[in-house]
Amino acid sequence: MNARATREWVFVALGSNLGDREGYLTLARERLGLLPHTELRAVSAIEETDPIGPPAQGCYLNQMVLLATMLPPEALLDHLQAIERDAGRERGVRWGPRTLDLDIVRYGQVVSHHPRVILPHPELPNRPFWQRGIAELERHVTATA
Repeated sequence: MNARATREWVFVALGSNLGDREGYLTLARERLGLLPHTELRAVSAIEETDPIGPPAQGCYLNQMVLLATMLPPEALLDHLQAIERDAGRERGVRWGPRTLDLDIVRYGQVVSHHPRVILPHPELPNRPFWQRGIAELERHVTATA
C-alpha cells in the first residue's frame, strides 16, 4: 500500500440524477467510510440542482463530504471510480446523466496538474453548490486541525 505519511483533508463531491438518487448518495457515503487509511469526517446537506451540460436530463442531488485520508490522490481516485462502477455508472456523454458521480474537489492544499487528477478541481469556481458544501464543512477542518 502506497500511503502518504500525513493525513490530508479532502473534499469529495457526490452527485446523482438517475434512479434512486438518495440511495446512490447513501451508498457512496457508506463506501467512502470503508476506504483504507481514510475516515469520513463530515457530510454536508443534500442539495438539488439543475444539471450542467447539454444533454436533456433530470435534476441532480448533490452533497459534499469531508474525508481525512492518507491515500494519495491517484489511489483515492481509483477507489472513487470503483464505487461509481459498483453503482452502475456508465461513462458516455460528458456531463451526461449518471447514477453516481464522485469528484475530488480539494485535496488539502495540493495543487496538481496530473493528467488523471487536477487539483483543486477545475470546475470548483463554476459550481456554487460545491462552494456551499465546502463552506459548510470547513469548520470541521479548523475544529480538529
